[in-house]
Formats: sequence, structure tokens, C-alpha cells
Amino acid sequence: MNTTTALFYAFSAVLLFAAFRVITARTPVYAALYLVLAFFSASCVWILLSAEFLAISLVLVYVGAVMVLFLFVVMMLDINVDGLRKDFWKHFPLAGLVGVIIALEMSAVLLGGFRLSDAPVTDAAALKLGNTKMLGIEIYTKYLYPLQLAAVLLLVAIIAAIALTLRKRKDSKYVNPADQIKVRSADRVRVVKMAATVEAPPHEIPAVAVTVAAATAATATASSTVKPTGGQT
Repeated sequence: MNTTTALFYAFSAVLLFAAFRVITARTPVYAALYLVLAFFSASCVWILLSAEFLAISLVLVYVGAVMVLFLFVVMMLDINVDGLRKDFWKHFPLAGLVGVIIALEMSAVLLGGFRLSDAPVTDAAALKLGNTKMLGIEIYTKYLYPLQLAAVLLLVAIIAAIALTLRKRKDSKYVNPADQIKVRSADRVRVVKMAATVEAPPHEIPAVAVTVAAATAATATASSTVKPTGGQT
């Protein structure tokens, strides 16, 4: 066993462990982190298989963008984990059986691709182009129509997701663009004529205040001049 084979089995073991922990982790944040580990392990396996473009795409697209979005969504939603994990182990045997059947079906379909004896021989001119350039030529020449069909399906999925998100709900605000276009200036602005009021300058004391102050001072003076009188027997 050489170094490449040993690394392949090591990364494959880490990939299987991380994939198992994605579905058995107790918190969604840990599950998302284990999914990041699974993506990195799959990228390392692809690099060992000389598929550098797929490995870099997996790291940049899924780990760099999709998984960050998953983490933000999981942390912002505050999901009730106890309710989601209820009766998990009760349904685990059936889910495991379905997973084994899917793995066997995929193995039966993809097993022919691992037969190196039946692999086509690549000429020297194609080998000089590189893996990424050869993949681009194959996609945009031989598989152009399937690529365009996949792009249309993704566009339809994006539009459907936006349409489902913007449905009428009680807790969402919605403005009809047709009503905004039909509105007139008279509906938005109303001019009201009011009588002008002139306030007194702050340094001038009103006459009522002067009268009250004078009356208070006179009362205080009269009270101080009156003396109590006492009788003698």
C-alpha cells in the first residue's frame, strides 16, 4: 500500500464518520460543522483522484457559501431540537435500511466507472490541456444542452422559492405596485389653512404676572406691620 492509497482510505473514513455524525448530532450547529468536515474530506478524496476542479468548487461553493448560510439560518431560527429528535431512534432502523438500499443502487450504477481496464485511453494532446480545461470543453460542447436545462431548472426553483416566501401572511407587509402607480398628489398631500398665532417674546413679562406679583408683595407687607395686642387687668 502506497501513500496515496493510505490517504484515500483515511479521508474516506473521516468522510463516513462526518456523514454519520451529521444525522446523529444533538444540535443543528454541530451537524452543520460535521457537514463542513464531510465536504473537506470529499474534496481531499477528489484531489487524490485528480479532480482538482471539483474539489475546489466543493470548497468554494458549499463550504464557503452554502454552509455559512446554513449556519446563520440555524442560529437565527432557534429550532426546537427536542421536538425534532423525538422518536429518532425508533425510526432509525427503517432509515438505515433505506440508506443501504440507496447505496447499493448507486454502487450498481457507478461500479462500471471504477473498472480501470475499460477506461478510454487519453491522447497526449488532451493530457496537456489539464483537467479543468478538458472538463470545460466537455461541458460546453458535448453536455451543453443538459447544462442549460439544469440552469433553467435552478432558475425555476429560485423563482418558486421567492414566490412561496412572498405569499400573503398576517405578519408580513405587502404593498401593491399598481396602487402606488395610480396614486395622485391630491391623495398624498392635503393643504390646511390655519389662523396665525403670535407668541409674546420671552423677555417681556405678561401683565397678569405683574399684577399677581404686586398683590403678593402687598399682602406680605401688611402681614409684617400688624402686631399682636394684649389686654391688662
